[in-house]
Amino acid sequence: MIIHDVEQGSAEWHALRAGIPTASEFDKILSPTGKKSAQAEGYANRLLAELIVGGSVETWEGNVWTERGKELEQEAADFYEMSKGVTLKKVGFITDNERTMGASPDRLIEGGGLLEIKCPSPHVHVAYLLKGEVDQGYNSQLQGQMLVTGEAWVDIVSYHPQMPPVIMRVKRDESYIKSLREALDEFTATIEKKKASLIEAGHLTKEEA
Repeated sequence: MIIHDVEQGSAEWHALRAGIPTASEFDKILSPTGKKSAQAEGYANRLLAELIVGGSVETWEGNVWTERGKELEQEAADFYEMSKGVTLKKVGFITDNERTMGASPDRLIEGGGLLEIKCPSPHVHVAYLLKGEVDQGYNSQLQGQMLVTGEAWVDIVSYHPQMPPVIMRVKRDESYIKSLREALDEFTATIEKKKASLIEAGHLTKEEA
């Protein structure tokens, strides 16, 4: 595991992520329920486009709830730190040693574990209050973070300043992680073949790859 000391969202962060599958989009390779995703080829081509242009090719800049999340993130982290009596470390980007995959968890927890912070709309937060568990749709991302970092669990805190916070723990699912690892290996092999074709055609240099 390599921890890259960059600010999330910065130009350096985008450059490190270019061409590398990341946990937030592992569902484009393996679905949350463990099925191969039909989006894998399109995702591979987007990652190759990032290598050619030298950075992100995404144009989505978020919405009111992502902006709200940024504003409340530190407040939510402080709540978690105090309630659990732990020390948190903010990180930029983490890759495996081979830099074939990466993740950007919101915080590392001193002594072990990861923290993901969500500051959702009121109705989504109420759903967390009622269910006490995170939506399965996040499974690829959360298990992917544990695959990249080697950690055993992720705590998700759903935070709304006018309602009780919710902390939900997701543990490693070794069966899913095994399937994800296999799918990522296959995906990486596909990326390498496509790189070779682009290099041969003169559309990508070995240095850029």
